Amino acid sequence: MTSDPSAVPTPGDSPFRSERTARDEGPQFVLPLVVRIEKADPPPRTDALETAARAVLTILGDERSLDDGEWAQLMRDWQDARIRKVVRRARGAEWRRAEALPGITVTGKTAEVRVFPPVPLDGWPKELARLQVSGTDLDDPEPPVEADATAPVLWLSPDLDMSAGKAMAQAGHGAQLAWWELSDEERAAWRDAGFPLAVRTAAAAHWSELLASGLPLVRDAGFTEIAPGSCTVVADHPALRN
Repeated sequence: MTSDPSAVPTPGDSPFRSERTARDEGPQFVLPLVVRIEKADPPPRTDALETAARAVLTILGDERSLDDGEWAQLMRDWQDARIRKVVRRARGAEWRRAEALPGITVTGKTAEVRVFPPVPLDGWPKELARLQVSGTDLDDPEPPVEADATAPVLWLSPDLDMSAGKAMAQAGHGAQLAWWELSDEERAAWRDAGFPLAVRTAAAAHWSELLASGLPLVRDAGFTEIAPGSCTVVADHPALRN
């Protein structure tokens, strides 16, 4: 169930498809995300990925994105085509300028990610357009703990080498596909709980099982870093398990 069924692609019409369709001929939008990366204190990679995924879910569930909200038409226009997401980095004054724009800042353990309503592909606000896409390579000082099997997990492919920025966008895609599959009641429960989730890289054997599970699967369109059609994320939400 969704408050706007036209925003959800029909079966076989994935927003991550590699071939062009009629929907590609219309105006294209992108969801901007900005991660705060201070030179002296960058966030851990896994925390940044999880915070980005929650940021996507937060704007999807925000009242301004729904029904007649001020961002609703932009959200519909964006979700009616390829649901592109671009992650840029900011620090210091750059971050303060980004925070002054309409959007939502989501904080993880230490990571901060600000998500903005969709913008035209070639119409970024100047405060965001000047931010760098590169330089989002982050590390985990310690290996992440084992994911809680009773909570949603966004499983990353073990076969792909992605920058943190690319992986943040992919985690956001996976979270969004799970959101689309949930009922209104399940969405509300997830939102009210604060969108708990984990992002982990799957072991090879587990990845094979996930690919055959029927859970929401992201196949990347191949605009950056990886080949078109690459399977990047499986969204394992308890409500969607068989």
